[in-house]
Amino acid sequence: MPKAPKGPGLRNIGIIAHIDAGKTTLTERILYYSGRTHKLGEVHDGEAVMDFMPEEQDRGITIMSAVISCEWRGAEVNIIDTPGHVDFTMEVERSLRVLDGAVGVFCAVGGVQPQSETVWRQADRHRVPKLVFVNKMDRTGADFDKVMGELRDKLGARPLVITRPVGSEDDFEGVIDVLERSFCTWSEDSLGAEMARSPVPEELLEEAERGRRELVETLADCDDEVMEAYLADAELDVPALKAAIRRATIALKVVPVFAGAALRNKGVQPLLDGVVDYLPAPSDLPPVEAVGMKGETVLVNPDPSEPLAALVFKIQMMEQGRKLSFVRVYSGEMREGTDVFNFRMKRKDKISRLFRLSAARRDRTDHASAGDLVGVVGLRSAATGDTVCSEGRIVALESIQAADPVISVAVEPESAADLPRLMEALAKMAEEDPTFHLKQDPDTGQTVISGMGELYLEVLVHRLGREHGVQVLVGKPQVVHRETLTKPATADGSFQRPAGAAARAAKATVTVRPLARGEGVRTSCLVPDMSPWPPALTRAAFETVKDSLGTGPLLGYPMLDVEATLDSMELGEGGADEPAVRIAAAQAMRTALNAAGPVLMEPVMKLEVTCPDESVGEVVGELSVRHGRVGDMKPMPPAGFMLISATAPLSSLFGYSTTVRSQTQGRGSFLMTFDRYDVVERKGQEK
Repeated sequence: MPKAPKGPGLRNIGIIAHIDAGKTTLTERILYYSGRTHKLGEVHDGEAVMDFMPEEQDRGITIMSAVISCEWRGAEVNIIDTPGHVDFTMEVERSLRVLDGAVGVFCAVGGVQPQSETVWRQADRHRVPKLVFVNKMDRTGADFDKVMGELRDKLGARPLVITRPVGSEDDFEGVIDVLERSFCTWSEDSLGAEMARSPVPEELLEEAERGRRELVETLADCDDEVMEAYLADAELDVPALKAAIRRATIALKVVPVFAGAALRNKGVQPLLDGVVDYLPAPSDLPPVEAVGMKGETVLVNPDPSEPLAALVFKIQMMEQGRKLSFVRVYSGEMREGTDVFNFRMKRKDKISRLFRLSAARRDRTDHASAGDLVGVVGLRSAATGDTVCSEGRIVALESIQAADPVISVAVEPESAADLPRLMEALAKMAEEDPTFHLKQDPDTGQTVISGMGELYLEVLVHRLGREHGVQVLVGKPQVVHRETLTKPATADGSFQRPAGAAARAAKATVTVRPLARGEGVRTSCLVPDMSPWPPALTRAAFETVKDSLGTGPLLGYPMLDVEATLDSMELGEGGADEPAVRIAAAQAMRTALNAAGPVLMEPVMKLEVTCPDESVGEVVGELSVRHGRVGDMKPMPPAGFMLISATAPLSSLFGYSTTVRSQTQGRGSFLMTFDRYDVVERKGQEK
């Protein structure tokens, strides 16, 4: 008898937000109120269960995404707490790829901030249904309605308010549940574990009813059943409204919103109810599309009785050099001791251990089935984004896209004897994180590591010493550039060599041209399929054209915003072989790229600087010195502070955090996110 898929009893959710919005604090409350932990872990005390790395505890931020599960109202909830800092955006990307739902945490003071906007867009790209928790309603400057407006204007979301705050700042008392028509408050003596529901106070009745009307009207716009009842002026009961909210949330038509203050232990239980009531179980979602061995589309259903299909979304190196693969099972079952097939590597691996993940702890289990998030030991050939499946149905799920690094530093061990250990440690780190790149400069012999930002590389160097016992010397940060073109060019390349009695000759013609910013790289082949020579020769020439864009003509950086076309090929009378056509195509590309006005590009960052009003002039002046362009300036809570938006080249921003602190007497702060690549100004090109 086939096993039923995991249905209403499972939720795979992520906590996503901007740095310091309160993700980890919220997660700690969820674990405590659900009975998963018996002590409230605080981020500021370095005792948070989810921030178990020493680097996280020292800095008070999340660096590595962590998985843990709890139970609420009979449902098993798998939670991934993700980083909010832009340097660790890969942790968010790979988490969202395998989640069924997400909770976006927004600060009631800061609202929709740059990184929260970035992770929201990531979730939209993966079509992940979301809830919103407006946190820190007790903070000075908290403004719930402002956050609602920013959700609409900045994120294009349609907020559906489920719990409205009563009061704000020091006067934040609790929330009105507009569905249940109740007033929710929390006992300080129980650390928020005891929630009391009471009738809505008379002075708040009008606000509560207005909130309920707005909720029903919003639902009526996106749900036929609610629309029929609304037009008939019929009252819908709570279960019917909850069912409609669930349908609309899963269809990405609305985003249910909850208010609270996690650090003050208020508002968490209604949010947990919302996770169970409104976010989907694996069985609520449509089948996942995969690709078969012949390129055909295969539908993967969340059913344990189907053949296995699972995605490796993270790699972590364990003790004794063993590899722990974090896996989302989409269909079928995994069992210890069984073989699985790696689609990318076209080889089999044996599952030697299976673990349920609980932050830093691993609990052994003997099997996992569709919908589960587990740790697997034994997938020796696996990398992030790989599909493992049964040999009875070989498929590839959509992989995980890694961003390119933007900053590099040279490292060397303090002791020459440590060089082999350093290279081994860096190789393991590169296997864990696709955004970390490692190379050795062939000219200088230097070891160069690249990542997503200064903090990212700082943490990585700290881990080298703590985890691997290798102390390193670090060079000055260097920007990772790209190259592009300023005009189109067409060029020929040819190759001829005697080969016994018959000559081997080939000629290729290519055209390259610049594209608009942000268009990436495109390639095309105009050589007809019916050419009189073997198709393998055309493929070899075209592959060479594509590969040539990986090394620019100026400094060898990859090309960006460029299109290359293989226009034509000619072979000598005696024919040609693959090396001949590759050399001809490479020569044509080299000539064309040099003739097309190549220029360097550099990463340009988006900045948001918060500073006291009296420091605005100094801050703006410093941004100008650093070749920045100032955009908007607007007042920011608390009173007396200004938010300055700007863009500036990454190369000019090294050490900027120290400058901001100095200019604002330690009261200012800034956030930097990647915006785009743009052409380096003339002086920079010459330098």
